[in-house]
Amino acid sequence: MTDSPQQGTPEPEEGSGDAPFQFTDKRKVDPATGEARPAEDAAGEQPEGDPLEALDFEPTGEAAESADVLQAKAEAAEHLDALQRERAAFTNYRNRSLRDQEAARTQGTQDVLVALLPVLDDIERAKQHGELAGPMAAIAEKVDATLAKFGIERFGAVGEEFDPTVHEALMHNADAEASTTTVNLVVEPGYRIGEKVVRAARVGVVGPE
Repeated sequence: MTDSPQQGTPEPEEGSGDAPFQFTDKRKVDPATGEARPAEDAAGEQPEGDPLEALDFEPTGEAAESADVLQAKAEAAEHLDALQRERAAFTNYRNRSLRDQEAARTQGTQDVLVALLPVLDDIERAKQHGELAGPMAAIAEKVDATLAKFGIERFGAVGEEFDPTVHEALMHNADAEASTTTVNLVVEPGYRIGEKVVRAARVGVVGPE
């Protein structure tokens, strides 16, 4: 009886072209030293990185135009913000300067008025006694017109209700029939510039007992 051929793994014949089996050690720890291997050694190849890192190019066409537009808009926004800040600072400076000018003007007018008060009081007394006539009456009218031009107002008249914020009572008379305190005599009129009282009217008053 003929023996059957022994079964097993056939050996590759020489020159057959089949490549021998190769083993790649992908262990992350070196079995000999016990130390961790570098990533390229453990994987057997260089680790993959960001594929875009190796790219070196400048945006062109529409991409480049969009980048330029965005940069221009950012610069324009910065310039606009700086301009608005400068404009706000200038507006505040201008308003402050106008207030200072108005305050200086009012103070100057007040100083001149205070210096003229004795003359104005003499004119008012002459009016009350009927001593102004002819050229002096015309001068007195020009003085009043000049005072009004600079915003100076004369106040204080008989019959006004007494107001301690604008009147200074030099005399007080009682009247049983009076219901309120009123001015019955103007010794010296008061003067004010706008809402500011330069001098209160000096008056005599009459009021309830």
